[in-house]
Amino acid sequence: MNPGSALATSPDHSGRSLLSRGAAAVQRSVWSRRASSWGHHGGISVQPVVDEILRQTPRGPGAHVLDIGCGTGTLALPLALQGTTVTAVDVSPAMTRAVKVLAEESELDNLTVVTASAELIRFPDASLDAVISNYALHHLRDPDKRALIRSAAGWLKPGGVVLVGDMMFGRGATHQDRRIIADKVVALARKGPGGWWRIAKNGVRFMLRVQEMPLPPDRWVRLLEEAGLVEVSCSPVLAEASIVRGVRPGISVVASGPSGD
Repeated sequence: MNPGSALATSPDHSGRSLLSRGAAAVQRSVWSRRASSWGHHGGISVQPVVDEILRQTPRGPGAHVLDIGCGTGTLALPLALQGTTVTAVDVSPAMTRAVKVLAEESELDNLTVVTASAELIRFPDASLDAVISNYALHHLRDPDKRALIRSAAGWLKPGGVVLVGDMMFGRGATHQDRRIIADKVVALARKGPGGWWRIAKNGVRFMLRVQEMPLPPDRWVRLLEEAGLVEVSCSPVLAEASIVRGVRPGISVVASGPSGD
């Protein structure tokens, strides 16, 4: 069976708000420009998050995993190489082209790559063992995050898992938020004029919640619980990043393999 045969993306934008459509268009443009360098530089600092998501993801023959915001295949390719059926989705055509090239080079026929906005993904109920995402969902508007998690919970088989690794902090209401923000500012400032420009640019985006829209861990936990997932947990991995995990009620027939397999 074609691993992507269950995936449907609706061309009908009538159900999406103008804000959602505009946000998706911006992300498509931004990530297409970054595609050429992302695989070499973008994922290095978040490798511990990648490793932990892979450790917790059901994989191997018989498992079907959806990777949302796949980038250049950081999660999708290792899973597919272990025999997992993977559907990898990204809003950027340049990103998905890069994954397709790597999949062809590795002769993977169990990896389907789709160019689509996360808000348009559709799967049948109870068809997936895991829905995973790494450093992608903070770019979605909060209502779109909520809708996506609710849908993902329904796509899971009983016992299936949602795993989201991302920057998770608020806009400065807590000491932890302020420490994370300060550390990011200091790190960028050390890069010189280019870093100063990024501080100004990202600061505006962050405060206005344009492109950069992270949520604190407790909000992510609430989103998963509201979607009906159980055993919800949130584990810090890096200073700014955590992994939130939730399970669809029921018994899983696919178990995760040990890390590093």
